[in-house]
Amino acid sequence: MPSTESISARERAAKVLVPGATVSGFTVKSAETIDELDAEAYVIDHAASGARLLFLACEDENKAFAIGFKTPPANDTGVFHILEHSVLCGSAKFPVKEPFVDLIKSSMQTFLNAMTYPDKTIYPVASTNEQDLYNLMDVYMDAVLNPAIYTKKAIFEQEGWHYELDRAEDGTPQRLRYNGVVFNEMKGALSDPMDVLDNAVNRALFPNTAYACESGGNPRAIPSLTYEQFLDTHARHYNLANSYITLYGNLDPERALAFLNERYLCDEARAHDAAARGAQGIETPGAPNELARQEPTVCDYTSIDMVTTPDNALVGLGYALGDALDRKRVIAADILFEALLGTNEAPMKKAILAANLGGDVTSYTSAACLQPYELIILQNAQPEVARHLREVIEQSARELVDAGIPRDRLEAVICGNEFDLRQRDYGTADGVVIACDALSTWLYDDAAATLALKYGPVYEELRQELSGNYFEDLLRELVLDTNHSALVELKPQEASDGDDPEAAELAATLEKASDQQLAAIDADVETLRAAQEAEDSPEARATLPRLHVSDIGPARPEPALTVDETTPLPCLKHAIPTRGLSYALAYFDLSHLTFDELPYVTIMANLMRRLPTARHTADELDSHIGANLGFLSLSAEVVSESSWDKVRPVLTISAGALSEKIEALAQIPREVWSETLFEDTDRMRDVITQMRIAQEQRFLMNGHSAAVARSYSYTSPAGVLSEQLSGVDFYRFLRELVEHFDERAEDLCNKLRDLQKRIFVADGAIVSFTGSDDDYRTYWNAAGTLGLGERIDDNINLQIPAPVVKNEAFIIPSDVCFAGKAVDPRRLGLAVDGTWGVAAGALSFDYLWNEIRVKGGAYGCGFRCAADRQLAFYTYRDPAIDPSLERIGHAGAWLRSFDPAPEVFEGFIVSCVSSHDAPTKPYGLARRQDSEFFAKRPVDWRETRRHAMLSATPKKVRDLADDIERVAANAPACVFGGREIIEASTAGLTPIDLLK
Repeated sequence: MPSTESISARERAAKVLVPGATVSGFTVKSAETIDELDAEAYVIDHAASGARLLFLACEDENKAFAIGFKTPPANDTGVFHILEHSVLCGSAKFPVKEPFVDLIKSSMQTFLNAMTYPDKTIYPVASTNEQDLYNLMDVYMDAVLNPAIYTKKAIFEQEGWHYELDRAEDGTPQRLRYNGVVFNEMKGALSDPMDVLDNAVNRALFPNTAYACESGGNPRAIPSLTYEQFLDTHARHYNLANSYITLYGNLDPERALAFLNERYLCDEARAHDAAARGAQGIETPGAPNELARQEPTVCDYTSIDMVTTPDNALVGLGYALGDALDRKRVIAADILFEALLGTNEAPMKKAILAANLGGDVTSYTSAACLQPYELIILQNAQPEVARHLREVIEQSARELVDAGIPRDRLEAVICGNEFDLRQRDYGTADGVVIACDALSTWLYDDAAATLALKYGPVYEELRQELSGNYFEDLLRELVLDTNHSALVELKPQEASDGDDPEAAELAATLEKASDQQLAAIDADVETLRAAQEAEDSPEARATLPRLHVSDIGPARPEPALTVDETTPLPCLKHAIPTRGLSYALAYFDLSHLTFDELPYVTIMANLMRRLPTARHTADELDSHIGANLGFLSLSAEVVSESSWDKVRPVLTISAGALSEKIEALAQIPREVWSETLFEDTDRMRDVITQMRIAQEQRFLMNGHSAAVARSYSYTSPAGVLSEQLSGVDFYRFLRELVEHFDERAEDLCNKLRDLQKRIFVADGAIVSFTGSDDDYRTYWNAAGTLGLGERIDDNINLQIPAPVVKNEAFIIPSDVCFAGKAVDPRRLGLAVDGTWGVAAGALSFDYLWNEIRVKGGAYGCGFRCAADRQLAFYTYRDPAIDPSLERIGHAGAWLRSFDPAPEVFEGFIVSCVSSHDAPTKPYGLARRQDSEFFAKRPVDWRETRRHAMLSATPKKVRDLADDIERVAANAPACVFGGREIIEASTAGLTPIDLLK
């Protein structure tokens, strides 16, 4: 008999989880192989508690656990979103204030978060360390089942909402306002017109269901939620009979099931929990909210008003697709609409753009709900075009049904999806994504726990359907013969004095409030502040499970990068296993361009692959790329070397393909960069307009990233380059180009042709390849010199303008703000090693979290240590500027007195090293190694940095206090935010209307 060590995770599970067997109170209902995941799936019930469990046994060492609950909302108060935050603020077994943050600070987690969906709430965790995963499971299970919310009202007030009263120096009440983490988060989220439109379409499509409600919470409704309603909602929904548990990876099933049963699911555990609740006076909860199905309904037209810029005019057309359990139909609809609307050459999108109804058209399939739907969105819409949009879509659908949908487009989408499914690069732990995917069917049918995971047969069937009329029939049913659709127009409105219902509501409340009521508000805030200021007791901290530095294993060995000089062009070769995929990147130096030419490079990068070439029309090229490559992208980037002022821009072209299509990996990028024709100005105008819309969306939703990048440009040449290529400076160039496109079109074409000749040359070009040795040989046999000529000697050397501090605050249509302060440490003479990573964890998840998020109400904040190139403070969806900037200014003083308990500091080391060692997918690893090569870092750079993390001490961290003060003082602030917030600031920033 083989030893335990030689048995695979799948074999071990098969021996224990036999259908019909009972293991630690769990009964195995079924077992099946999921080839798509290289896993064995076991559907398991816990009869005593009613809990459902899906065990996915595979060899993945990045193990995952998730528990989810069916949580369909009944109103817009966001109660389930507030609960998602609140249950992670302490529990019966772990009575600390912020166990969620404590785990971030001390565990080896590779994922730790929670998510509120329109009909469910999920709490997933992942870790490469098995004991760590059990620790995370323990804290999360106690958090959701036995949270401290029943004894600590302050949690509800902090995470949900509370009143705050501003008084004058003489004590006179001046202004009443709302504050709360979720309240401020949703003010930011619903500043995005796209989110507002999506909510409106859901209300119109599903008016009599939970999907008509804003599950995240509407700031206009959040303050109507009472503490009692909050507790009642938890009691009714957060119970095991309403739960869905997933375990994933290389786990011992006997240990995992015994752990859950003995601690939380068995009769004794549940009786103990019930007694504890009874002692708190909690009555037996009622039934959870029902998740109802919407009968077909047609909303012919409705409109909503929103205070935002005119460019944010939107039209949304939603189509119900059917039932979540009809996987073939849902996947087919996703493929269908991607083929019709996914690119500018897709036939339906081309028809809409040709009608000049707006600036861009996007669509997406919402599949993680009981009744999936497709939403088509017209951005930058012209006034009163909603019905015209529907007419164009329906006319296009008729033509496609009659003439047939081009098979090359459907084939291209299917090929692209299959590449993504084989790549499994979700941007996070696989097990977390898979647990969420499972719930897209499991939530609606206990027999469908694995239905969403078995997509292979569906794709095989859909490939066969390409020979018939299946997709045409589906298009007819969904669009032309629909009996379940909604058309919604979002109309921008200008803000006007007295047009703020929240301010009016608060002013009326303040006017009517008695002195006693106002005193009570002050007292409640004082009580909340005291709770926020209070330190966890040593006894409370001792309850948290912790890893030790001794639990950290050696760093995972990485395949080394080698430089191959025998190929036609220098090649960075990565020997990374890729599951039958290959990646090729080409880097082109831009140091021989002028600074003013750099924005044109970004324009060119976005136009290439969207314009005709010498051998393909734009339509043909689009389908050709989709059918043969998993992706093809072009982007202008900045390479920073050892010195802070030694930087240069490069144009990077990245592509990926299945091994069986490796020749296309060489041939298609070559065709794109050497044969693109810059002639079709109508197509060019469409792409450039879409770029402008995307930039504006970035400022609105990721303002913290934009603020950090802009702040970095005030003192760093690398930042100056980035701004010219993709930041505010580029946006201004782009906007002016759109506004004057007709008179500049000819010059633009000439400039792009000139750059094409000067950039795509062999001199300075470097290729990077990741894949098997066989694929490597095939690639270079097909690539040759990649069609690159010799550099034109134009005697131009890039001159980067000196950085200038500008103290800018950019006004955007938002009810919150985003702040950034960034600097290159080398400019300050700072040597950044791994100790800085430990300090960044302490600053982010201790000082800044408590000061800016907990007390200030911002949704996010942190201190970022981007290797040795950038140090940055930031805030995200922040209700105010000045308090946060002031607290950032005190970060060094806080660090100077940093004296954590030994176990707390050890946790910071564990967390920091874990982040450094986190598993990376092949493409991401290759990109990182390329960056380290260009930065000329020594081969032992990561090892040295890791050693410094492991060697960190509280004194070494405290010794960085002066340096942190220098960073805070020398990193100029930049803010993106709403007008009212910016104009109320006294931080010395210059307000700038960015989008006007």
